[in-house]
Amino acid sequence: PGIKADDTLYPVEKIQAHIEGLHHLALSVFIFDGDELLIQRRAFEKYHCGGQWANTCCTHPHFGEDIETAAHRRLKEELGFSVPVTERLIVEYSANVGGGLWERERVHMFRADVKKADIRENLNPEEVCEIKWVTGKALREDMAKNPADYTPWFRIYLNRYPELNF
Repeated sequence: PGIKADDTLYPVEKIQAHIEGLHHLALSVFIFDGDELLIQRRAFEKYHCGGQWANTCCTHPHFGEDIETAAHRRLKEELGFSVPVTERLIVEYSANVGGGLWERERVHMFRADVKKADIRENLNPEEVCEIKWVTGKALREDMAKNPADYTPWFRIYLNRYPELNF
């Protein structure tokens, strides 16, 4: 959904929002096992940021869809599983994601704490080509050395929002 200046929502296609840089709703999920975060490498065929690493899962809710329901839906669609999530905070950012596309998003951030041995992923190859568990320290070090390997929003999250606890 798009967001008007008065905070009312309206239906807008995801691609239209990105082409026109419209303010719209999104969500991001972060799944932890202790101090390790599950991250995903986006499929190379994605319409933007293909082949780059991102947080566990991201999406845009459908118009009228509950945000937490969208989080569960997208975890299942991308990674093949769903786990209980807790909303942590709401952030806003804008970023050029390449190819003439912009993200101008109000993002609901969700966290889940799991035992990775309990996760049975079934990756959707059209969405995700690889996953891995990484400590916050290792992630920050690699992101500093190889920023182009990571999506713009993930770099923003890591740098601006330490309260996400990664």
